[in-house]
Amino acid sequence: MTVQQTIEQKVQAALTPSHLDVINESHMHSVPSGSESHFKLVIVSKAFEKLSLVQRHQKVNGILAEELKHGIHALSMETLTGLEWEDRGGKTMASPQCPGGGKAEKAG
Repeated sequence: MTVQQTIEQKVQAALTPSHLDVINESHMHSVPSGSESHFKLVIVSKAFEKLSLVQRHQKVNGILAEELKHGIHALSMETLTGLEWEDRGGKTMASPQCPGGGKAEKAG
């Protein structure tokens, strides 16, 4: 099972999200081709209601503790309730380019 599949499975089981995007952004960084080290998560779940942003991120970090210890170098998260997701019109934030000389910069 890939790291991405593991993340998807664990988040689905723990948070029962109404929307989940698990995006491997490793290709945007200076890592070998095929790496699974940099991820962006967009999670919409009732489990986030009445939790602060910090508490939401702590919850996700706890779910993925093993992966964060062994392989995931960077994890970006958008953790939203259904109402927050609706207010955004289902839009997510764009990820910034890697400032450390990522492959995208070297190709250009």
